[in-house]
Amino acid sequence: MKHWRISVVVASLLAACTSAPSEADLSQRNEMRAFMNEMVQRHGFDRAQLESWFKKAQVREDVIDAISRPAESKPWYQYRPIFLQAARIEGGAEFWDQHLQALQEAEQTYGVPPQIITAILGVETRYGIHQGTYRMMDALITLAFNYPPRAAFFRDELEQYLLLTREEGIDPLAMTGSYAGAMGQAQFISSSYRRYAVDFDGDGKRDLWNDAADAIGSVANYFKEQGWERGGTVAVPAAVSGDRVQAMVDKGLKPTLKMADVKRRGVSTEAALPQNALVALIELEQQAGPEYWLGLQNFYVITRYNRSPLYAMAVYQLSQEILAAHNQRLAHGAQSGR
Repeated sequence: MKHWRISVVVASLLAACTSAPSEADLSQRNEMRAFMNEMVQRHGFDRAQLESWFKKAQVREDVIDAISRPAESKPWYQYRPIFLQAARIEGGAEFWDQHLQALQEAEQTYGVPPQIITAILGVETRYGIHQGTYRMMDALITLAFNYPPRAAFFRDELEQYLLLTREEGIDPLAMTGSYAGAMGQAQFISSSYRRYAVDFDGDGKRDLWNDAADAIGSVANYFKEQGWERGGTVAVPAAVSGDRVQAMVDKGLKPTLKMADVKRRGVSTEAALPQNALVALIELEQQAGPEYWLGLQNFYVITRYNRSPLYAMAVYQLSQEILAAHNQRLAHGAQSGR
């Protein structure tokens, strides 16, 4: 659900200093023993059980390698084709057909349209097909104790994961996910799973691995909690002129610029946005030069899922293609019915 960059130089240094201890040694590392002590004292975990899990876990160098070269480091013209593919678009329309009721209920409950929810699941896991093959304990332990740039964050996520598996009655060694510790069809990290996942079909459990309805409802709930505006615009194309463009781009992804102000600074759009609408100026790298968009609150909310404008734009553009394919299917069905 989130990715981080480090330079090639730092990645090389990390690889040089993160030799994997044997499984028997893993639970004996001082920092891991300290972590287990905290889990016993703060959350009442059984010490022997924790040691058993840690002994069976493995530090994986391929996790460090993967997190050191995220797709979001690519320019937009290389990143976009990864997700804007005919198979992913058609897959989204099929997913919409298969889960129409859950998607409609999610929109009614949370205000997030079906095409956005579907696009998230399409970008994250191709609608649940590719949920990740890394054992969660291995990925989280590797990042918590062998990845200094984000060690504190991933130790928190390891704590959240152990709490989650206890709450949900899951074997922590049995679950798989991404190299960054995201899991299920929606690729929630552990803290997000505990906080935002919902039992959307009312079967008594929150299952983001196998239950599409739970994944749909959980994505919608996450977006609502992050400030999604029902019926709001996501992003619109823009043209720019003048020498004040970079300063506006540098303001970041949060929409803080009034539309009236960006117009005065040389930004134009054919979209009918109110003069007091808050926007962010988004710059995307094309081969022939930069491409500009105005992102509104709902674009910013998508970046809360993955804090990259490339990711958010891929989700938005895929959602529009899925919507068009869905509407085409409806039109074809209506014609066939006649």
